[in-house]
Amino acid sequence: MENDMTEALNYDRRRFLGAAAISLASAQFGLVGTAEAQANGLNPAPSTPVKIQSNSSFSTLKQINAGVLNIGYAETGPADGPVVMLLHGWPYDIHSFADVAPLLAKAGYRVIMPHLRGHGTTRFLSTNTFRNGQQSVIALDIIAFLDALKIQQAIFAGFDWGARTANIIAALWPERCKAMVSVSGYLIGSPQANKAPLPPKAEFSWWYQFYFATERGRMGYEANRRDFARLIWQLASPQWHFTDAVFEQSAAAFDNPDHVAIVIHNYRWRLGVAEGEAQYDDFEKRLATAPIITVPTVTLEGDANGAPHPDPSVYAPKFNGRYVHHTITGGIGHNLPQEAPRAFADAVVEVDSYVN
Repeated sequence: MENDMTEALNYDRRRFLGAAAISLASAQFGLVGTAEAQANGLNPAPSTPVKIQSNSSFSTLKQINAGVLNIGYAETGPADGPVVMLLHGWPYDIHSFADVAPLLAKAGYRVIMPHLRGHGTTRFLSTNTFRNGQQSVIALDIIAFLDALKIQQAIFAGFDWGARTANIIAALWPERCKAMVSVSGYLIGSPQANKAPLPPKAEFSWWYQFYFATERGRMGYEANRRDFARLIWQLASPQWHFTDAVFEQSAAAFDNPDHVAIVIHNYRWRLGVAEGEAQYDDFEKRLATAPIITVPTVTLEGDANGAPHPDPSVYAPKFNGRYVHHTITGGIGHNLPQEAPRAFADAVVEVDSYVN
């Protein structure tokens, strides 16, 4: 799940579990605005979700070598349509977009959904490659994926790890990002920023990060990854009554042989208790400045997101292109595209309309 532990401008902390933490973030970064803030005079419109208990699946997965990976991905829609890249989070997989994808395909988009490293059928090309989960590396995977598919530019839309990855691509490679939909806003962070402690209630919400920082946590996740994921789903989306069949479709992706190593390194790196790789230091230094995002953006938040997250007013100033925020009502939790697929698909179409 998204969460860089400190700096409000990690923004994957979905809500700081109390006004004290929100005040802390606002004071530290001097960010102002309203929950419906936007950059260029747009009036955010309310969105009505359509909750679907999907048992949809992707019948055929493709594989392609990209960078250090052989990436597994699903694709639908017209081959010559504008490209939409849908990026999942943890502990989820491409089935979070099972009902979003056909909606976008029907609207004429070429929809591509890759399994991130450590998930599904994505595999490392070499056993010698370090199983690195730091934020810039996952974004570089997607840049390599675009290159392998000979796609110059795409609309990126994602949540959790996927939203952070979209944010990084938009910040560092804006020429590759036509527009963006980001659940829970601006998620770029840094281990250095994460060193500052938060109020106790906010710290409590990151229990799994502290757990993963220990060898006991690594062993526990290795032994209980399905039960762990189910618990996170329930906590993060308390009003989403998903079926066992829906859960199992995604849980199969966690059987990836590199899954535990990638997840554990990701969270340990965020806490600063595991090193990244030196060849990515320049990217991380740039990201540590919390760069402004200039591409057209729609941010979304569910009204029942059980994962901690900031108020949208905190991250609104990080977007200085055409920008709008929507809070999706109706008991929508953390896995917004799967819980409210129509609202998520509508946001993609909306942000595409903002492109000149």
